[in-house]
Amino acid sequence: MSRPLPARLVDAVMDRSLVLGYTTIGLAVRRRLPGWPADPLPRSLEGRHVLVTGASSGLGTATVAGVARLGASVHMLVRDEAKGAGVADRLRAAQPGVDLRLWRCDVADLDDVRRFATNFAASVPELHAVVHNAGVMPPERTESPQGLELSMAVHLVGPVVMTEALLPSLAGGRVVLVSSGGMYGQPLRADDPAYTTGDYSPTASYARSKRWQVEMAPLLAERWGGLTVATMHPGWADTPGVQESLPGFRRITRPVLRDDAQGADTSVWLTAVEPPPPTSLFWHDRVARPTSLLPTTRPSDADRAKAWAWLVEAASLG
Repeated sequence: MSRPLPARLVDAVMDRSLVLGYTTIGLAVRRRLPGWPADPLPRSLEGRHVLVTGASSGLGTATVAGVARLGASVHMLVRDEAKGAGVADRLRAAQPGVDLRLWRCDVADLDDVRRFATNFAASVPELHAVVHNAGVMPPERTESPQGLELSMAVHLVGPVVMTEALLPSLAGGRVVLVSSGGMYGQPLRADDPAYTTGDYSPTASYARSKRWQVEMAPLLAERWGGLTVATMHPGWADTPGVQESLPGFRRITRPVLRDDAQGADTSVWLTAVEPPPPTSLFWHDRVARPTSLLPTTRPSDADRAKAWAWLVEAASLG
């Protein structure tokens, strides 16, 4: 169902206002607007395998619950196996009969990612979708085992290496990268992917890496021909990451923050909706959004080319 012009205008105003669009208010209003995209059909993922990273808390756990409710066999990728097992037990208690399988991997460690992908592909030959949800916001500049700035390792390079290794299992499938609306405030810093210049800021580092996700997605979709590649942002959700890393922001916005399920809604929808959504787009609340709102953060073709060259080397795409 196409969206009538008045609904599109209301949606656009909310989107630009941030507070109206990114909070629970925005989702509640949009659900009531004509043309709201329909929910995936019940059991629409039955018989299909879905991999969710960062599955032991927040949006990751909510994504697991959402796709499991649609019948998927869900593979929960976690760094802390004991914590993940506890989360899986709680989900099984809440949804008896769900098929959940636990895997351990540190997405920041590319050697660990390749080890995991080899084992996973041997066990799961057909994968419908991978939702790259794992996230970090280190308080000070930190490097991965391979010497990458940690946010870039977890949010971009690790997911790219993992997807690349899983391509034979993912043929015709979907890749969802969980980004952030915070990326709107950051340019594509192709000149400093390691964040070695200027004073380090946890929120800026996080948003920078999310900008990279969005800008690299079309190039990755071209490389991974046949896959549906989507980036999305969940709005402002009351996740453990927000609680731990942005306590001041949470204190002000808590009454209108989305819960985890609301934040994960678009990830679940992108994973399950039929026909598959168009590839390479940036989504929020089930609608494709512009990738830049300010001229100062809109990258040039030269910026993208330089960023792509760095990613090819960092992820050993060759």
